Amino acid sequence: MKIAFTAPMKPLDDPTPSGDRTMGRLIVKALEFGGHEVRTATRFRAWRKNGGDAELLSVKSAALQEAERVGDVWETEGYQPDIFLTYHLYHKAPDWIGPALADRFNIPFAVIEASRARKRRTGPWAIGFQGADDALTRADGIAALHDWDRDRLLPFFEETGTDPAQRLRTVLPFLDLSAFAKPQSARPVPEPPFKLLTVGMMREGDKTASYEVLAAALGQLSDLPWHLTIVGDGPNRDAILNQFPKDRITWLGALPPEQVIAEYPKYDLFVWPAIRESFGFVLLEAQASGLGVVAGDALGVPEIVANGTTGLLAPEGDAPVFAERLRQLHTDPQRVRSFGEAARARMFALHSLDAGARRLDAFLNCALDHYKRLSDQPKDR
Repeated sequence: MKIAFTAPMKPLDDPTPSGDRTMGRLIVKALEFGGHEVRTATRFRAWRKNGGDAELLSVKSAALQEAERVGDVWETEGYQPDIFLTYHLYHKAPDWIGPALADRFNIPFAVIEASRARKRRTGPWAIGFQGADDALTRADGIAALHDWDRDRLLPFFEETGTDPAQRLRTVLPFLDLSAFAKPQSARPVPEPPFKLLTVGMMREGDKTASYEVLAAALGQLSDLPWHLTIVGDGPNRDAILNQFPKDRITWLGALPPEQVIAEYPKYDLFVWPAIRESFGFVLLEAQASGLGVVAGDALGVPEIVANGTTGLLAPEGDAPVFAERLRQLHTDPQRVRSFGEAARARMFALHSLDAGARRLDAFLNCALDHYKRLSDQPKDR
């Protein structure tokens, strides 16, 4: 089908790397892999750092003008998409363009990844909250990337008196695994010192908090033989690195994606506390490389890391339990190897580009069916 696409939080060609940009690009790649024709309708970025009525009304006005411009181009070209798809909207990045174009061209509208914080219903983000809610109301299909996000959307359906079963789906994250597809020889049982790896940007907020938990956990394991390699850089680099014993870490700095992928197989175990992590691309990549994981039990992480099968999870932010999970594996290196084998197999079974394409295709067809059912009703939408 012909899919018109936009990402109001961050355009896919934005120069700043992020998990959001990566997921958006993967969605488009999977759709094209599945045989769909995807066209970026607009690069318009609705995201704003600060709210306020004047600011958000200005954004809304500009968005509607952009929708009119895009619609005029489509009419001139004779372009008629089968569906409009928006990736990632919330109160800071509402989508006014997709619903406007869907209405103008009488086509279904669908959303992948929508966050909803009801406390933003009033205050400086109220206009953005309402814009995001209006888009969800218009949407014929809404997909969350994991069940934690899906459950956060259920109050919207309760408030609007609609059935989530008709429109709400979970579409698990996925990767293009071509870079990980080279056959691997059987990994040896790890020997001391355990070679640990972590990958994360060194910026304020949750990333720094994750490093702090990791440092605290490893600080409780000074009696065990381990060495940690850290990949990442950022404004908090010095403060983060100073929390780890210098003789037990190797810092590689920020590496390009292809070099990060080449690093994973060199280690025994991937470790990341994942504070407020939606799901974590590094957890996907590590497992695709054949590494077991010790991670924080945060948000969508439990749907990516199978606790007890591909790794071990610790309560989010709990350094003592995180340390205990690592201690368990230090006494059972055979289990570390089995985690890695299971992780790689699970990634290729559930989180490949092909698997993602099939889930996206099923989601879009549900949205098309919902639109058709409404269109067949005698009353207006």
